[in-house]
Amino acid sequence: MPRATNGPASRKRRKRVLLRAKGFRGFRSKLYRYAKDAVYKARQYEYRDRKKRKGQFRRLWIQRISAGVREQGLSYSRFIEGLNYAGIEVDRKVLADLAVHDIEAFNTVCEAAKEGLAQKQEELAKQKEAA
Repeated sequence: MPRATNGPASRKRRKRVLLRAKGFRGFRSKLYRYAKDAVYKARQYEYRDRKKRKGQFRRLWIQRISAGVREQGLSYSRFIEGLNYAGIEVDRKVLADLAVHDIEAFNTVCEAAKEGLAQKQEELAKQKEAA
């Protein structure tokens, strides 16, 4: 009786790996043995970088917000503190979009943050007087 090797499934698996390796340089795209390792490593990078992308976007948003806030005479950290104290819950993605595309609305948010900081200063002054 001939030896069964499950040829069609093996061929399909190898073909799938080689298709994923398309565009790799040299034998990493031609030979299954090396393509398998290259695809395995590529998938690790793919997974890792999906997580990293979120942090990169957050950093970009913070830079854009900071640039817009500097024109209003605030630092980024003071701006966020003012927003929190004013009770305004807008995420950084939306704030960055406002800072780039709708400057008037962003300036309104900055004014609200300044008012929040002023309220905080008043409350701190009252607490010092009471103590």
